[in-house]
Amino acid sequence: MSISEMASTPLAQGDDVVPCCPPITAGELSPADAEKTAAMFKALSDPVRLRLFSRIASHPGGEACVCDIADVGVSQPTVSHHLKKLREAGLLTSERRGTWVYYQVAPSVVATLSALLDLRD
Repeated sequence: MSISEMASTPLAQGDDVVPCCPPITAGELSPADAEKTAAMFKALSDPVRLRLFSRIASHPGGEACVCDIADVGVSQPTVSHHLKKLREAGLLTSERRGTWVYYQVAPSVVATLSALLDLRD
């Protein structure tokens, strides 16, 4: 299953996370999948982006208004820049509601990254 197919795989069934893909040890990534995966990890390699991603992922209801997560020690334009990078990497989705933008972790992203790193046999 390609990374793009994994991204469209439903994340949960009830309250349980449904495995979306085999671990990285199950086979070699295609060049396209390697590029997509590297972009996701590159986006998360910045401490501010990782904090923003964590705040959104752990926010009650599974989504967060930018007004609730912007206090990460950098200016608002810098927060917007980092959120854009997370969206471009396919890690977040967003929806404008009035003057605010609400962010959600893209469906199956956490399960995809977790499954890629699951080194158990």
